[in-house]
Amino acid sequence: MTSTHRESLIGFVGTGNIGNPMARQMIAAGHQLVVFDLRAEAAENLLELGADAAESPADVAARCSVVFTSLPGPVEVDAVVNGGDGILAGAQAGDIHVDLSSNSITMVQRLTALEAERGVAYIDAPVTGGVPGAEAGALTVLGSGDAEAFDRVRPMLDAIGANIFHLGEAGSGCLVKLINNMIVLCGSHIVQEAFVLSAKAGLEPGPLLEQLRLGTARPYLGLAPYLLGRRFDNPSFTLRLAEKDVSLALEAARSHQVSMPVTNAAHQTYLRALAADLGEQSFLATLQALEAAAGTEVTQLDLDEGRPSL
Repeated sequence: MTSTHRESLIGFVGTGNIGNPMARQMIAAGHQLVVFDLRAEAAENLLELGADAAESPADVAARCSVVFTSLPGPVEVDAVVNGGDGILAGAQAGDIHVDLSSNSITMVQRLTALEAERGVAYIDAPVTGGVPGAEAGALTVLGSGDAEAFDRVRPMLDAIGANIFHLGEAGSGCLVKLINNMIVLCGSHIVQEAFVLSAKAGLEPGPLLEQLRLGTARPYLGLAPYLLGRRFDNPSFTLRLAEKDVSLALEAARSHQVSMPVTNAAHQTYLRALAADLGEQSFLATLQALEAAAGTEVTQLDLDEGRPSL
């Protein structure tokens, strides 16, 4: 394969809930993709759209000068990069690896140094906006790392993002993503606790929600349809992934010697929910752990005719 041909192809490893629509957006923008996922069925629709299948991350890297990864977390990213059939087994000097995953800052910094030894530029570029944002090509991309490499992949990022940032040195994008998720994933527990308290006290959730929406609590109730609708099954963002992100935020706080007692308390609720076998449900299923502790249940309320879960 000629170097010119490699430069015309984009690799994409991890075509799951959010990776798949991002890959579709790149194809729609006219890019030719080479794709791989451990679950072959997760990439079938991409092959139908014209993508080529690869046998491993190493095969993807051997065929493409730019490889994107969208993976659950640090363990999976490390395996995809450093495994026997990982990206570094197929990469060449001058290549770029763009990681769209929510990752550990420590892992980002380690991979940046490790890949640089092989002449590969590592860009951490986690995204926010969820599956709806990915489906619309309207994600916010929080990039950091080598500025020249980032500029080279910017046209590819334009296919998936409406707001694209380069935030500086490696790990900066990862940190902002963890802060974003910390606010959403931990802040939602206050709303959950409030409705558990109201249920225990005998208040009905419908009238209470109406009253809260007319008060100063209104900005915090955006997830109420999903929470009160108890739409916890078949999520695009699982409770297990949420616990991972909150844990990574606490890891970052420890490295900077920052006390985060509220985040730590929320993390304990996530751990209780995992112990209750709720890991594959929506991150909002922590409501069930809070209900169990209180010995009550919040009445289900369908607010928007059962739209999909988060």
